[in-house]
Amino acid sequence: MTEKPENTASSPAALALATDLHALIGRLRRKLRRQAHMGDLNWTQKSVLRHLDRNGSATVTGLARAEGVRTQSMGAQVMSLIKAGLVQGAPHPNDGRKTLLSLTPSCKEWLRASRALREDWLYHSILDNFTEKEQQTLADATALLQRIVDVTD
Repeated sequence: MTEKPENTASSPAALALATDLHALIGRLRRKLRRQAHMGDLNWTQKSVLRHLDRNGSATVTGLARAEGVRTQSMGAQVMSLIKAGLVQGAPHPNDGRKTLLSLTPSCKEWLRASRALREDWLYHSILDNFTEKEQQTLADATALLQRIVDVTD
């Protein structure tokens, strides 16, 4: 079990660390995105693909709710993804009036390859730029970052 830190009312050092960490994570995400370009998709379309990849099939209404947009707006985004061959629709098993959307097999493969490119870039960046001791420090820091994610969920 991890030791519970003493909570101080205000810590300038913790605030500076939070600011630096937020900026650094943003830069890392942008670098990772550049390693496997997702084409000319807009932010909402990319988000829809991520949602379907992580959560499985969904209706247009469910996607709109998840993204905080109107159903009509989401419908237009989904139609462009269908035309691009990235998303496919099938009748809802419980309600024939609805369509369940899912990723096409080619989209799943594209996402898998994209993920592999980003992981390969990160692997080589770590291998080429850090000693074994520094790699262990990164592993320790990763465990600490995981605690941030786990505590706030």
